[in-house]
Amino acid sequence: MIEIKSVAQIEKMRVAGRIAAQALKLAGERVRVGTTTAEVDKVVREYIQENGAIPSFLGYGGFPASCCISINSEVIHGIPSQNRVIACGDVVKIDIGAYLDGYHGDCADTFIAGVISEEKLKLVETARAAFWAGVEQLKVGNRMGDVGAAIQAIVESAGFDVVKKFIGHGIGANLHEEPEVPNYGTPGRGTRLAVGMTLAIEPMIAAGSADVRVLEDDWTVVTVDGSLAAHFEHTVALTENGVEILTLAD
Repeated sequence: MIEIKSVAQIEKMRVAGRIAAQALKLAGERVRVGTTTAEVDKVVREYIQENGAIPSFLGYGGFPASCCISINSEVIHGIPSQNRVIACGDVVKIDIGAYLDGYHGDCADTFIAGVISEEKLKLVETARAAFWAGVEQLKVGNRMGDVGAAIQAIVESAGFDVVKKFIGHGIGANLHEEPEVPNYGTPGRGTRLAVGMTLAIEPMIAAGSADVRVLEDDWTVVTVDGSLAAHFEHTVALTENGVEILTLAD
């Protein structure tokens, strides 16, 4: 069942979302050659906790860290570690959630450490462009298929592939709620969009094949062919005045 949020509930999500977004901004600034992913995770945890919130991911389903950090062919759910050192040219995806006053905010971005190649930059920019194409379809009366189709079109026109095994989701009092938000679809099909919906829109794309598998840690998702991946996400709300991005940093 899809929970339609009130103005007051969306305000709470806005506050949680701002904390998550600011933590993501700080994390991105720490993506440097020689930094461990555990150091980045520490920055995230401390910032969220200092602002009175709880890292949404810490302990979620047994996840052992405050954020997901996935590098190169790792798509999502990478576990931060003291043994994982960021190297020059690494494509680093960071996914962060913050929980405050009963509600979550969830956001992610992809950063490149050191030297940036045109191929990697195109991949990252395509993930971001796909997100915004999806947002443009978030109109009352449209359907979820309109959102997914718009995302898919941007990704495939750039020569990349949409990861279909993992998708976006509703969000609110629970980190993952209905409805499902695929990054692919058929226009005019799927759940009808309505005011009060709060969604995590998150294109996950691969430079090669989008076939993925989960590593032995039971968390980290990687591309089967070893191709690079990118991820971009915001929590959004459909309001009477249009779409609002709830995970914006100051």
